[in-house]
Amino acid sequence: MAILSRRNFLQSTAAAAGVSLVPGANFLSGEPIPSAAQGVAASDRVRFGIVGVGMEGSGLLSTAVQLRGVECVAAADLYDGRHELAKEIAGNQIRTTRRYKELLDSKDIDAILIAVPDHWHKQVVVDALAAGKDVYCEKPMSHNPADGLAMVAAAKKTDRIAQIGAQRTSSVLCAKAKELYDNGAIGELNLVEATLGRNDPTGCWEYPPPPDLSPETLDWDTWQGTVPKKAFDPLTFARWRCWKEYGTGVAGDLLVHLISGMQFVLGWNEAPKRVSSFGGIYHWKDGRNMPDVHPVLFEYGDVPVYMRLSLACESTEVTRFQGPKGAIELREFSVTYTPQPGVDLSPSYYTASYPSRLRNPYVKQWHEEHDPAPGQEPAPQSVTFNGNDYDDLRPHLWKFFEAVRSRKPVVQDIVFGHHAALGCHMANESYFRKSPVTWDEASGTIKSLG
Repeated sequence: MAILSRRNFLQSTAAAAGVSLVPGANFLSGEPIPSAAQGVAASDRVRFGIVGVGMEGSGLLSTAVQLRGVECVAAADLYDGRHELAKEIAGNQIRTTRRYKELLDSKDIDAILIAVPDHWHKQVVVDALAAGKDVYCEKPMSHNPADGLAMVAAAKKTDRIAQIGAQRTSSVLCAKAKELYDNGAIGELNLVEATLGRNDPTGCWEYPPPPDLSPETLDWDTWQGTVPKKAFDPLTFARWRCWKEYGTGVAGDLLVHLISGMQFVLGWNEAPKRVSSFGGIYHWKDGRNMPDVHPVLFEYGDVPVYMRLSLACESTEVTRFQGPKGAIELREFSVTYTPQPGVDLSPSYYTASYPSRLRNPYVKQWHEEHDPAPGQEPAPQSVTFNGNDYDDLRPHLWKFFEAVRSRKPVVQDIVFGHHAALGCHMANESYFRKSPVTWDEASGTIKSLG
């Protein structure tokens, strides 16, 4: 069964518009990924269970079952309608349950895919690792810094594979951006800018709850976890990203993608040194307590990073890496490198303030010293590489299952995911505290500055 997610929709519309056929552009192809139709020996099969079959989880499951040598054994979800959905996707032979620990106790399950609300990430991941399962956990890795530290500690106690699900680290577009940067295309990095904006109800989490949702079809008390209990509310279940008690807002939903892609391209794996953020609830005044406009200024080492997120105005999604030799622009379906010479290409316009007796000799001398020989004029040109979208889920899942087989480490492991999530938590803390914040490694806490 095909699930039409936001990612699927954007990919299909881009293909229809001929995105990969831009004149003068290069199309990037990833490594071939075998399909499920290409069989493997039973001993090489990876058997997995999935915890959470909602919007993200159904997309994970639909993608995973199309991969060679991968088999879904069981699915757990607190809402019964998703048991039905899981069987529609993976087949009636799979087991379904409300209790995820039944999957952890199952000897026929090698790995667990986790796509539950943010406030449940830590507990399921820690329990799965303790049960000896390899783990794939959706982004953001943690609901708060303490949860992240607990997840890192749990991973270090085992030899299990643990990968976080911000897919850009497996994208051919991000790989090309990294290659350009590593080869010195822009020189010494001095600024990163990123923007991402949505302006539609679904993109802003105004999801319609399932019509049959009720205390009979959903284990509401368990779903709330350790959050202070409230009466059954279908909107809270469907739109949990809107509230900090369950989710991490636009930072954990969208900013984490920008940070993860940036970390991968630049080879960074650390928390930001300082974060200042602003914003508010300007448009979606539906009772949410997370901002719908959230600009954030980070400092990583000595490099400023500015990221602007909005759920109140659609804007082109782009991350721009800048240096004295040019800029690399990473967009959803392309990477563009624009070189810059960094030198004057004509006499300085400041000399317009000279009288002609001074300006004319300067201009003459400048041309004598700088004009290239005929036919040797510099002609720096931008180059664009197109490819599948940079949140391409299929290669990210494939790399996880291959790591489960080979036991080789993954790029986006628990530590990588922890640092990406910390950037988001610091952005949220700065917003709520109305103060710049820093990460204190010694105490494992976020502290206010000034």
